[in-house]
Amino acid sequence: MSENTIETESQDDLADTEVIEPTEVETADDESSSSREEEQETFPRSYVEKLRKEAAGHRDRAKRADGLAQRLHFATVEATGRLADARDLPFDESHLEDSDALTGAIDALLADKPHLATRKPSGNIGQGVGTVTETVSLGGILRAGAM
Repeated sequence: MSENTIETESQDDLADTEVIEPTEVETADDESSSSREEEQETFPRSYVEKLRKEAAGHRDRAKRADGLAQRLHFATVEATGRLADARDLPFDESHLEDSDALTGAIDALLADKPHLATRKPSGNIGQGVGTVTETVSLGGILRAGAM
């Protein structure tokens, strides 16, 4: 029963409170929004178009700079000659600024994936131009191959 009395008392308190009608609140918002619009500063259309055009130019330049930075990274990695395909090393701007970071990244990549290393044969592998002999003899050919 005590619960019922508590609920009744709270309902009585609600009945005593003053109710604000929504129309009063809406008119106050309308007046404040219209005053805000009057206070808000607007710029001429030509000025806004100029700013937008300038911003578009900056975006285009940034895209070109990103493309050039990626091409430079590719060329720098390719110039090291340590990777069979320079595109195997992902682009990182720190590689452009610090050659030690580039070397470390290539070392780490080759440690994880040694099959990406360049495969340039060196020394005499039995192909290409050899020593020219005046006469052809089987013994001369065997001696040239033994060196």
